[in-house]
Amino acid sequence: MYNSFELNESVRRALGLYSQSLIKIAFAYLKNTADAEEVAQDVFLAYLLKRPVFENGEHEKAWLIRTTINKSKNRLKAGWFRSRNPVPDDLSYLPKEESDVLQAVLALDKKYRIPIHLHYYEGYSIQEIATILEAKPATVGTWLARGRALLKEKIGGMEDEEICL
Repeated sequence: MYNSFELNESVRRALGLYSQSLIKIAFAYLKNTADAEEVAQDVFLAYLLKRPVFENGEHEKAWLIRTTINKSKNRLKAGWFRSRNPVPDDLSYLPKEESDVLQAVLALDKKYRIPIHLHYYEGYSIQEIATILEAKPATVGTWLARGRALLKEKIGGMEDEEICL
C-alpha cells in the first residue's frame, strides 16, 4: 500500500509515461480529442482513488489501458454522448498520407480499429492484445487480418505489399 507521497509520485510517473498512449487509445474509441483527454483524466483519478498495487511496470500499463478502454466504452454508452452531433477533429497538422491512414483506421468498426491501434501504434503483440481486450488470441488475429484487409480496400496498396501504419 502507498503512503500519500509514494502514491503521488507513482501517479506523476505514470502520467508522464502513459498519458499520451491512453489519450490515443481513448481517441480510437471516441474519435474526439477532448473526450479522449477527459477519459485519460478519469483514468488517473481512478488510479488516485483506488490506489492499486502493481507487480511491475507492465502490470501497471495493462491496468491503465484496461481502465481507459472501460471508461471509453462507458462514455459511448452514455445517453448524452449518443445524442450529440460530434464535430470531426481537424487532422490537418498531420502529413497528408498519415492523415489519410489515420482517417481510414478511425473509420473502421471498433472491433478492428482497437486491435489495429494497439498492435501498430502501441506495439502490443497479439497475445498481449488478447489479454487486454479479454478475447482469444485467434480472435484478435482474425480482427487484425480483417482490419488490414479493410484498410487495404480503403487506402489501396500493391498486391503483395504489407500495410505499415
